[in-house]
Amino acid sequence: MLSKSATMLLGLINKQPVNAYEIIKILESMNVKWWYNIADSTVYATLRALDKKGLIIGVSEKNGNMPLRTVYSISDKGKEELRDTLINSIISFDYDSNTFSIAAFFLDFFQVDEQISLLEKRVEVLKKYIIGIEKWVSQPKDRTAPFQHITIVERMVNLSKAELSGTNKLLELIKINQKGNE
Repeated sequence: MLSKSATMLLGLINKQPVNAYEIIKILESMNVKWWYNIADSTVYATLRALDKKGLIIGVSEKNGNMPLRTVYSISDKGKEELRDTLINSIISFDYDSNTFSIAAFFLDFFQVDEQISLLEKRVEVLKKYIIGIEKWVSQPKDRTAPFQHITIVERMVNLSKAELSGTNKLLELIKINQKGNE
């Protein structure tokens, strides 16, 4: 499974071959820094790691008087790893919502029917989390449990419900868009 930074970069490279500077500019245009800040140094280090693992292929290019630059494209191995990571990030629940947010940026990696199927699986997982957590919250509390424990568990319910709401909205929009394209 890829890290969040590796998933983000591999997803961008999958869309089109790019160099490190272009990736940094794309991330800036996506306004990523406000919800998942990837430092420029992380971009370069992650690209080196992806290249070393054979997930991307770097080709050096010379453009006029400009310095040599490396343009990266995704390898078949990279596409497989990206696919596996995206699937896992979509159908599982992590209280770090950035994991799903990054995967959601690249839902178009999948055909529309597969997007819908993956999001429906996520909805089911989230519903199970919410039921399980609410069951604990609704039961009489052990009076020795610290209030912080109870408050954190209630926070988990709220986070899970927010994730469910967002996933349902995304699923609804994909279905509406699908009907509009038929």
